[in-house]
Amino acid sequence: MTRKIKLLLADDHALVREGIRSSLVRHPRISVVGEACSGKDAVRKTMELSPDVVLMDLNMPEMSGIEATPIIRAKRPDTRVIALTVHDNKEYVFQILRSGASGYLLKDTSAEELVRAIESVVRGDAFFSPHISTLLLKDYVRSSNEQPGRSKTTLSQREKEVLLAIAQGSTNKEVAVQLGLSVRTVDTYRVRIKRKLGARNTAELLRHAREQGVL
Repeated sequence: MTRKIKLLLADDHALVREGIRSSLVRHPRISVVGEACSGKDAVRKTMELSPDVVLMDLNMPEMSGIEATPIIRAKRPDTRVIALTVHDNKEYVFQILRSGASGYLLKDTSAEELVRAIESVVRGDAFFSPHISTLLLKDYVRSSNEQPGRSKTTLSQREKEVLLAIAQGSTNKEVAVQLGLSVRTVDTYRVRIKRKLGARNTAELLRHAREQGVL
């Protein structure tokens, strides 16, 4: 993408919106095109402004971020939604992902990580704060131990490591550095994992991984 990424901020606290806007000033590729103070306002502003990404708080008046997200995704499928919240409860994570969000960030995230998340979802990838990725992985391990007979897609240990790195928003080059592999090898793993899970793109890959109990 050569043009600026259009971002809509949806949070019922003006100071939070102001802080996010200020933290993004140094990043010329991202333009904050509007602000919303409720879920209902976020839906209306999305229809008016057609942002590439909505940064969505979960708990807002009139309509929550979880309620607003599927409406936005249905009416503007090209608009991506990233949850930005204080909640690190897995139930919130699952609810917002089922609603169609592409990412989940905690409000203590750095400006650099926020930019990385925005750029990732615009590319069609998903992005989670490291803590959230760890939470999902732990839940998967616990669920697997409790249901040993559960039918699920089998991934090798290395494939699981690559999948977890992808869930954290890492590019193939970054995964290669993290795991000591070549970029071509990482790309091969990515294609193999997609084939095993029946996914066409990264967003589907992560959704299918969660649905099949792999992530």
